[in-house]
Amino acid sequence: MSEWMAEMGTFVVQTTIVVMLLGLGALLILRSKGSHESDLKLHIELLNDQRRSRKRRLRVAATEQGARKKLIKAFRQEDKNRHKVAKGKDAAQPRSRVWVLDFHGDIKASQTEQFAQEVSAIIDVAESSDEVVVRLESAGGLVHAYGLAAAQLDRLQSAGLATTVCIDKVAASGGYMMACTAQHIKAAPFAVIGSIGVVAQVPNVHRLLKRHDIDVELLTAGKYKRTLTVIGENTKEGREKFLEDLENTHRLFKDYVSEHRPDMDIETLATGEIWYGSEALSNRLIDSVGTSEAYLVERMAEANVYRVRLEPPKTLSRKFGLAVSAGIESAMLKALSMLEASGWQRR
Repeated sequence: MSEWMAEMGTFVVQTTIVVMLLGLGALLILRSKGSHESDLKLHIELLNDQRRSRKRRLRVAATEQGARKKLIKAFRQEDKNRHKVAKGKDAAQPRSRVWVLDFHGDIKASQTEQFAQEVSAIIDVAESSDEVVVRLESAGGLVHAYGLAAAQLDRLQSAGLATTVCIDKVAASGGYMMACTAQHIKAAPFAVIGSIGVVAQVPNVHRLLKRHDIDVELLTAGKYKRTLTVIGENTKEGREKFLEDLENTHRLFKDYVSEHRPDMDIETLATGEIWYGSEALSNRLIDSVGTSEAYLVERMAEANVYRVRLEPPKTLSRKFGLAVSAGIESAMLKALSMLEASGWQRR
């Protein structure tokens, strides 16, 4: 019995520590997320160097132990020769540049503000011969949010830059609205494309309230200030107006896609349906089939490929908060296993 009590005491102490760490971690994470947009730091990564480094490491690992020093020496000599050529008078013309941006969209397109700043940074330095590749992943969301996100991509076109959107998984609805602004759309064979449609749903609990003799008064100034409501009684006129607004939004969506991709049969394709990459190609929703990784490797053969991203500064509080949140799950599982070992069973 005393042994069981000691184990229970240990469990209680560990649980208390976990809860305290959870609260502290959540506080630090919220504090780091509350950083102002101006605190974001610009990170630039030359993907050519990253690929070269990985290739060399793999070659060294696959080489016999006795030959590794010779191989490493050859790599160093190769780097020296490349630097001499780059600095020499007879150096070749500067390589073209490819700028890579990532956009992972949620229902509110929350990354739009950060994406807008990344676009601005590239426009400030890019030349007419440069290309911007956007690796896009989004199943769509709010109309106004994705309208703003698509407008950021339009800015690249207005600046005279070649744009390519790569879709590895999904670009549907608002995601496709963004993709269609590019000069070239490339999608993986089974990426989900399309969903050119508009959807809205409004729950209504009026009958439930009426059953319990609860009255709801909805007062508006303006005939169509509120068409459908959650708790009030919806009218035929309000429902018809709501559908009219949906149709108008759908029309604007179709017009936007048609403007950017005039070769599409928009009336046939704007049904809200989705297509996989290979099917989307035959329907002219995209221009080619392939993955973003394969395309960037191809471009590295003739251009310097830079990945550009804005990130919050790695402050001590943010590092600690993320570390705590990452360790909470393992700590709780450990505490649970100790509890089970003491004779308790999960329900």
